[in-house]
Amino acid sequence: MSDWYRQEVSEILETLAVDPEQGLSAADAKARLEKYGTNELQEEGIKSPWAILWEQMTEVMVVILIIAAIISILLREWTDSIVILAIVILNAILGVSQEYRAEQAIAALKRLAVPSVRVRRNGSVTDVSARELVPGDIVLVEAGSLIPADGILISNANLSVEEAALTGESEPVAKKLGVPKGNDLPLGDRLNAVFMGTTVTYGRAEMIITETGMETELGHIAHLLRSVERDETPLQQRLARLGTTLAWVALAIIVVVFSLGLIRSEEVELIFAGTGSLTEKFLELFRGQDLKELFLTSIALAVAAIPEGLPAVVTIALALGSQRMLKRNALIRKLPAVETLGSVTVICSDKTGTLTENRMTVTVLDVKDRRTTVDTLMEGKAAFLDIDQEISLEKPEITLSLMLKGMALCNDAILSPDEDGNLRAVGDPTEGALVVASAQLGLKKADLEKRWPRVGEIPFSSERKRMSTIHRVAIDSNDTDMPWRKAEYVVFVKGAIDGLLEICERVWDGDEEVQLDEQMLARILDGNQHKASSGQRVLGLAFKALDKLPEEIVEAEIESGLTFVGMVGMLDPARPEVETAVAECRTAGIRPVMITGDHPLTAK
Repeated sequence: MSDWYRQEVSEILETLAVDPEQGLSAADAKARLEKYGTNELQEEGIKSPWAILWEQMTEVMVVILIIAAIISILLREWTDSIVILAIVILNAILGVSQEYRAEQAIAALKRLAVPSVRVRRNGSVTDVSARELVPGDIVLVEAGSLIPADGILISNANLSVEEAALTGESEPVAKKLGVPKGNDLPLGDRLNAVFMGTTVTYGRAEMIITETGMETELGHIAHLLRSVERDETPLQQRLARLGTTLAWVALAIIVVVFSLGLIRSEEVELIFAGTGSLTEKFLELFRGQDLKELFLTSIALAVAAIPEGLPAVVTIALALGSQRMLKRNALIRKLPAVETLGSVTVICSDKTGTLTENRMTVTVLDVKDRRTTVDTLMEGKAAFLDIDQEISLEKPEITLSLMLKGMALCNDAILSPDEDGNLRAVGDPTEGALVVASAQLGLKKADLEKRWPRVGEIPFSSERKRMSTIHRVAIDSNDTDMPWRKAEYVVFVKGAIDGLLEICERVWDGDEEVQLDEQMLARILDGNQHKASSGQRVLGLAFKALDKLPEEIVEAEIESGLTFVGMVGMLDPARPEVETAVAECRTAGIRPVMITGDHPLTAK
């Protein structure tokens, strides 16, 4: 069904039998997964050993060897035929075993590498594998999220989606709630719908999954692409050319030798008269031979010209190289790729989770005239909170408390209980680290949101590098020491230091707001640079009290005249083996390149 975009949200919810506040139950999700299948695009399945064997046996060089073996049998050259067949069998065994093991390992890696998405099930938000999504699931997406399946928006906070992978349009599309006007609209005009494979560039939203897997729009395209041929490696191409050349050479030998044999020996003797005993022996070979023996002799000479040991030598060399690389945790899927890897000059690697341990953790809380190191938080995983853990840090003073509250409230990550009863951060790892740090210091996000509920927001965008949230101040709030105590609303802005300081006019100094002068500005920028140069990811927090909620949330009005509170330094530790690996690459003449969206100093 591709006309979901023409239905009201209420109709879709009724059709898919789901409550948007509760989501699907575990039982419903399991039943639908069995009915609709996993949410993944179908690729060519794992090749069977027979399919891999067929590929091995149909290579040009192997075909030539098989023909040579058959001819040797016909010529009753038993030794040659046995040797050639043994080489063919050895070559096939090595190739099949290597590729089949690699296929199995890669299939296992694919199962481990499936991304997770935030889904509302059984009334709570949890991380679920994208493969396990089913029609009716309520999914939460935000800036940077990859849309995991086709769906319709049920709530929207300025969502923009880049659909270039699907429609070819480079500009992000601003999504809207409600049924768009018109019938049979192209994908780019279905503003209430989002599609698998596209990326959220701005805002956040909740969507209801309507189609999964091959039933998505991307799945329809995948149907057309399943016949794409694989490219050969340079070594395979060279061996194929060599095999073709040898085939032509063998054919030429057969033609030339057979033709010479048909020439009358008397004429040949006249031509080669006086050229020596070698010519005489050559002529004697063909004098008086019948056509059958002449033909077999021609073929025998052609077979002798074929280097039957070459495929085996190449396969054994590549297999040994593959095994050596496997011991170094490099999995080779195709044996000829070993040769290609030998020519590598640049290696591009993602940072988070590949070069680092992917456990972003708050390490430094920095406010005016006070810098607090929180080394104890590095002892556990950043996305994990042990409820029974004793807090080793003293109760935070006013400014630190203000910053921790703001970092937790201006945040889309949440703490969700796991099977062991502990709380885990669900959402972006950076935001999750902030929520966990606040909770470990006694300020849980769920409790804070009850007292200061979010009533408006300006979502994060990569251009602004910040996000803003507006919260209603509780009338019975006991936070008499907080700067917003006399206001109706408070705005929190969290983001990169450079951009944040451009919209700040003041700085919070313990219990009052003071002007942000050049000296303080230099101190903040110096602190930011120092943290970034030590590999930390740095975020700052600012706030502004509001007497009333604006009728329309305008970025220029909300994000101006702010008071800077402080900054947080976070660290995602590098894997222990990274330094050695990078040094070895450089020694080997390979240039390693790290791909990341972090501040340049943090990356360095």
